[in-house]
Amino acid sequence: MRDATLLVTGGRTHPDEPHLVNPAVHRGSTVLFPSFERWQQRGRKGTFAYGRQGTPTTFALQDAFSALEGADGCRVAASGKASITVTLKALTKAGDHILVTDNVYSPSRRYCDDVLARFGVETTYFPPMIGADIKTLMRPNTRLVFVESPGSQTFEVQDIPAIAAVARTHGAWTIMDNTWATPLFFKPYDHGVDVTMHAGTKYVVGHSDAMMGLITWKGDEVGGLVERGVNDLGAPASPDDCWLALRGLRTMGVRLRHHEQAALEIARWLAARPEVATVLHPALPTCPGHDVFKRDFQGSSGLFSFVLHHVDERALAALFDGLELFGMGASWGGYESLLIPAPPYRTAAAWDAKGPILRMHVGLEDTADLIADLEAGFARLRAAA
Repeated sequence: MRDATLLVTGGRTHPDEPHLVNPAVHRGSTVLFPSFERWQQRGRKGTFAYGRQGTPTTFALQDAFSALEGADGCRVAASGKASITVTLKALTKAGDHILVTDNVYSPSRRYCDDVLARFGVETTYFPPMIGADIKTLMRPNTRLVFVESPGSQTFEVQDIPAIAAVARTHGAWTIMDNTWATPLFFKPYDHGVDVTMHAGTKYVVGHSDAMMGLITWKGDEVGGLVERGVNDLGAPASPDDCWLALRGLRTMGVRLRHHEQAALEIARWLAARPEVATVLHPALPTCPGHDVFKRDFQGSSGLFSFVLHHVDERALAALFDGLELFGMGASWGGYESLLIPAPPYRTAAAWDAKGPILRMHVGLEDTADLIADLEAGFARLRAAA
């Protein structure tokens, strides 16, 4: 089936008798078994054993998302960060070395530096645009390569097939944060990725009202380690949040197309503004890796950044403090538009922009109203400069 159909049908059953359209919310911890034989079979793959391993609501979401991404399996976690930390912990051990893109989501960086380091896992950050030259950083003990494309804050689009090919040659897994594009706009398993992590909190849930992490994989070995890692940490997503994610999944395709079109309209408007030095939107030629984006992606979402010409903090505050439609919030992917200062973090390569970088999520409002809000903000910025 095509993606639009999978979004509607995934995780649903179609019995012959009258039934509800949506899977129900199944809450619970204890599972009762009808016989000693069935009790002895608990915990086997595909069996229903205990609420922490999931309920029918959980399984419905996992089945739907796995089919959408073309994966061999999917497990949910309590948040997007949990999906990342569970994966990193499940796939590494003391003495391992991992390679992580320098523009990775900052909580991922903190986990590598603060937690994995304490357990004997060494992290090397690599320049996002390194491509096949990542081979120069591979070591005999390199266990995995962690990519995020486009990257957080600065939106470089990485050459995932080239990186994954090198990783595979060296016996390492490629894991990817695919939250920005979702399975609709980037198919990771067509490009050599082994595991993906998603903050389902963003576009899957879509309404800024639930936390959700999703992990998918290709291959029995890596999948077994991920499943064990999820079970060992004992931090599942609740059935209620799984139900909200399932509800959001049904409309994700329609919402993403609106986010895409609206964000592109505003990105192009920003590119013509005298206050803006550059726009970092993967679908625009000004974004590093734009050619790779055109080759590998089927679309773009509503999140991007832009760099202002140098202004002081007082002028920047004047822009933000009068905004009526753009909220200042650290998340994205919901129906509401957001704008925040987003200073990049770099250790492998310096960030040399002279002015402040702002990250924008374009929601579902009318773009003319959003542009008017920004126009008034720029007027305040100029007056305060």
